[in-house]
Amino acid sequence: MTFILVVDDEPRMVRTLTINLRARDYDVESAADGRSALQIIAERAPDVIVLDLGLPDMEGVEVLRRIRETSVVPVVVLSARQDSDDKVEALDAGADDYVTKPFGMDEFLARVRAAARRAGTEAESLPTVQTADFVLDFANYRATRGELEVHLTPTEWRLLTALASTPGHLVTHAALLRAAWGPSYGRESNYLRVYANQLRRKLEPDSGRPRYLITEPGIGYRFMV
Repeated sequence: MTFILVVDDEPRMVRTLTINLRARDYDVESAADGRSALQIIAERAPDVIVLDLGLPDMEGVEVLRRIRETSVVPVVVLSARQDSDDKVEALDAGADDYVTKPFGMDEFLARVRAAARRAGTEAESLPTVQTADFVLDFANYRATRGELEVHLTPTEWRLLTALASTPGHLVTHAALLRAAWGPSYGRESNYLRVYANQLRRKLEPDSGRPRYLITEPGIGYRFMV
């Protein structure tokens, strides 16, 4: 049974989500603050985390950053914040998806199903990719530059998986967005610019003159090996 942790301090929201998730045979536990959530994560290792950004003891983004220090578990962020900067910050910190309150329950459940499907399945079929400057071990989610290990977020791994699956070939913005965040995404190309810049800083020898992650303006990206 898929275990989902709901992290939210609104009792009515927690009750609604719990009822709907359990009705679909998910194992559900809830936490009303960040510290409780981190303790549950350490003890039970959820399959999917549903995380509100407005928690009483710490910002949800800080909880997300702490999760990403040790885990690649899919995280679906719930928030009443609709500003694009908040979305980019959450995605930048390692969120897998971002759902704005209020939302339709069918849409939310679809996002959870997509996150659960993506968990641990994307990278296993790809071989290790070795370049002159870095190595990407997709099966173990391990990236290295020389002797140094490079931390990549789950979203960055999904983008690299989509690109490295067809090295040298163009992957469109829409295809990358769907691969990284699910079928409801397709036009948020600003997310891709943020992540492309991050990946270049982490992997390229000169991020200002990329050799591996090549932009095709207005269309998509190519991964050159």
